[in-house]
This record gives sequence, structure tokens and C-alpha cells, in this order.
Amino acid sequence: MFIIMPMRSIWRTLDRGLARDIGLVCLADGVVGLSYGAISVGGGLPLWVPILLSIVVFAGASQFLFVGIVAAGGSPIAAMIAGLLVNTRHIPFGLAVSDVIGGGWRRFAGSHVMTDENVAFAMGQDELEQKRAAYWAGGIGIFICWNIGVVVGGLAGSVITDTDAFGLDAAFPAVLLALVLPSLRDRSTRTAALVGVLVALATTPFLPAGLPVLCALVGLLFYRAPKGALEVSR
Repeated sequence: MFIIMPMRSIWRTLDRGLARDIGLVCLADGVVGLSYGAISVGGGLPLWVPILLSIVVFAGASQFLFVGIVAAGGSPIAAMIAGLLVNTRHIPFGLAVSDVIGGGWRRFAGSHVMTDENVAFAMGQDELEQKRAAYWAGGIGIFICWNIGVVVGGLAGSVITDTDAFGLDAAFPAVLLALVLPSLRDRSTRTAALVGVLVALATTPFLPAGLPVLCALVGLLFYRAPKGALEVSR
């Protein structure tokens, strides 16, 4: 078992609105997991492959990339390297939430359930206790829903031959967009995001998958944190 956390205590810390938002994101990621499982099995992979990747790797973008490369006839080693490249975005994520995750065994478990969504939820809170509750509730909830979705999608993979027809591929970017929009009220954040988007769009035709996302981090140079943002309440 990867995660052992006092979930009752976590949910007590969250306010009702945040708990609802986290629940909806977990549900949406479960739908994306269903798509991933169906695509993997429909592409010829045995069911145990997407299930194992979802438990051990647990990184949706790199998992989709891995399956896409292998299904297209690419080398599993090349697919693994591409997945690692995409996941390098977790390095700045880890730096941003290092105090939220905590030390000891929580460091390992928290790193394993790190996703774009629960990092965004955590960074959107003011108090450290709320940040931790949002991070763990989002991470554990997404882990459970994602893996359930992968199993269900994998079992249905031989039936659902075209997941794009159901619009499942749009769920993941829609979730991320919903999480980002509230932060764009801040002018400095909008500027940094716009620079990052322009850099990513400009480099996408010329660079391998994953690298444009890393190049977009140059937008952070245009971000100015508000006063007091670096102070952590303990």
C-alpha cells in the first residue's frame, strides 16, 4: 500500500467548497483514466501493462506518451525516456510543495501522488494545514479514481475502439484549465502564463514532445510573488 493517511482528519480540515472541487477533479481524472485504459488495451497492450504503470508510475501525461509511442511501433526504451522527460516538470513542483509534503515516509508517498492538480490545489490555500489537507486529499483521491478508471477502461478496451468519439481526451486539459483560471486574476501570474504559452507554442513544431513544456518555464522569470507569499505559516 503506497498511501496510509488519516483521511478523516484531512477531510475535516477542508472546507466544503474545496472538498467538492477536489471530488469533481478526482471524478474527472477517473474519466481520463478510463480513456487511458481503453486506449492502451485497444492499442494491443495486455491489461496488466496500463494497470502496472498506473500504480508504479502514476503520471497521466507520461503514461499516455508511453502507450502512444509503443502502439506506434516505437521502442519501449525511447517511450520510457520520453516519459521521464515529460515528468521533469515535477522538479519545480517538488520544490514548491516540499514543506507541504513533510519529511520521513511522507516525502516518498507524497512524491508518488504528486500531480498537476493536487499541487495546484495546495498552492491555492493560505494556511500550511490547509495546503497539506488539499495536497493529500487531492493526491490520494486522484490516485484511487485514476486506477479505478484505468481498470474499467482496460476491461472495456476491446469494445471502445475510438475513445475520441466520446470526447474523453478533452477531460484532462479541461480539468487543468479549470484549476488555472482562478490564478489568472493576478496580473503577474497572467504575464508569466502568457509568456510560457507563447514559448511553448513557438517551440512545439521544432522540439520533441515534453521539451516545449520545459521551455515554457521561462515564463517564471516574469513572475513576481506578492509580498508575504514566501512566508509559511506554521
